[in-house]
Amino acid sequence: MKLAQLQSGVDATITDMSALPADTRKKLMVMGVLPNTQLQLIRRAPLGDPLQVMVRGVAIALRKQLAEQIDVKVAV
Repeated sequence: MKLAQLQSGVDATITDMSALPADTRKKLMVMGVLPNTQLQLIRRAPLGDPLQVMVRGVAIALRKQLAEQIDVKVAV
């Protein structure tokens, strides 16, 4: 499942980020967005872009275009 498909309040674990361009992937990794890291989709902007994601206790805003390239697994 893609990060952009998550519903608000749902916890998930990042499984793959290889679809992102290398420079973008590196910037996200510096902010703590890494494979096997848990995150939670907090909310979406009124028009659906950007998304607010909580990662390692820090809220990060991601463009929907980036979120569509990040694979996640919903936590059970």
